[in-house]
Amino acid sequence: MVESWVNYAERIGSDLHLELSGPGSKRAALIRALRDAVHSGRLAPGTRLPPYRSLAADLGVARNTVADAYAELVAEGWLTARQGSGTRVAERSRPLHAAVRTRRPATYRARATRHDLRQGTPDASGFPRSAWLASYRRALHQAPNEVFGPGDPAGRPELRAALAAYLARARGVRTQPDRIVICSGFAHALRLLFRGGGGDGQQPLRGPLAVEAYGLPFHRELLAAEGVRTVPLPLDEHGARVDRLTRERAVLLTPAHQFPTGGPLHAERRAAVVDWARARGAVVLEDDYDGEFRYDRKPVGALQSLDPERVILIGSVSKSLSPAVRLGWMVLPERYVGDVLAAKGEREAWASVLDQLALADLIVSGSYDRHVRQMRQRYRRRRDLLVAALAEHAPHIEVSGVAAGLHAVLRLPPGTERSAVKAAIWQGVALDGLAEFRHPDTDMPAHDGLVVGYATPSEHAYAAALETLCGALPPGETQAP
Repeated sequence: MVESWVNYAERIGSDLHLELSGPGSKRAALIRALRDAVHSGRLAPGTRLPPYRSLAADLGVARNTVADAYAELVAEGWLTARQGSGTRVAERSRPLHAAVRTRRPATYRARATRHDLRQGTPDASGFPRSAWLASYRRALHQAPNEVFGPGDPAGRPELRAALAAYLARARGVRTQPDRIVICSGFAHALRLLFRGGGGDGQQPLRGPLAVEAYGLPFHRELLAAEGVRTVPLPLDEHGARVDRLTRERAVLLTPAHQFPTGGPLHAERRAAVVDWARARGAVVLEDDYDGEFRYDRKPVGALQSLDPERVILIGSVSKSLSPAVRLGWMVLPERYVGDVLAAKGEREAWASVLDQLALADLIVSGSYDRHVRQMRQRYRRRRDLLVAALAEHAPHIEVSGVAAGLHAVLRLPPGTERSAVKAAIWQGVALDGLAEFRHPDTDMPAHDGLVVGYATPSEHAYAAALETLCGALPPGETQAP
């Protein structure tokens, strides 16, 4: 009768990776390695060790070396050995990380994050699971066989056609499906635009790149890693000071809703930056990261519509659906399409073809529009609750920018940002200070503030999050009696 695999594995013991290093004999090195494996928790209590012969063969040592090491550790209490049961890690042994947890001070719990008010993440509970599943099933059922072969680096034509129609309708974008390249998000788009690709090593774009004085540091770090120097543009109540543009080859803007300060780019400046691009032979990169979420009026159309040959629009579903759906797009001028595809490579290695088909179905079926409208109402309600809570508990704190997006900036009295962030962390609120987003080379005057993401907390936890936030804000000036 053939012995079952389970019984066989139990009899010979599990494979065991050990590094025999350090001073002394092989026996001493083996004892050290086994003791460290148990102490760190890599070998859990009750784990059966390999027989002497098996471990000796794996490690290239004598059988007696393993037997002596096991015997020493049994004597020390690290291991147990019984006839018919083999050698096992002692049940009373506890890994190091468990012991460390018991020694943490009681104050640690008070500092643990209870409310996540960091920017950039939508309400995870709002993901349209049923609609996504229905679209995925339809897409999978209707997909032609060639879908399961190598992908097109431009992306599936079904999704590019759906996006061309949707962006024209919802964002005023002027394009055709063959001008759209699918990517895995905004960061991937930046890498494709500024990274050398193809046999000649040419990048689609080159630096220096003008950027807004406040923006995501991750994007600046990504560009620096690609050898792109960024030049900060100051901001005022009308958005980026595009009149400061000089010899840069490109500019990156968030014109619909400046990130993170929250203001839109003024109409005159929208026209001015397109005129600059035409005159300089330059290009504008439009980060349309949350363009669908405007609450005080109809969303402003995309800057791309002013000149599709001078503006590259970049969008994704990271705010509208979820960052877990790694899908984004570039709407490109015709002259950049070939270079971007060369940088991307012959085969699509970033965005799942099946996810592309599911998103295309979600858009064409109307489910995507319904979801965006639903989340727009939810986020508007949350922003209104934030403003109302501040008016009641901290009327001296101003919410800057327009009513839009998934975050708000709270203007603080000068010199109070750092202490407010610390107070929030102490009370279990995770958020960011405005200084975290400031370009290190800008000469723009600094402003104290908190960047509060109101989309992340669950519905039932949001009221408590606001109450805790208000308790961490700096007090206003007291009135003299």
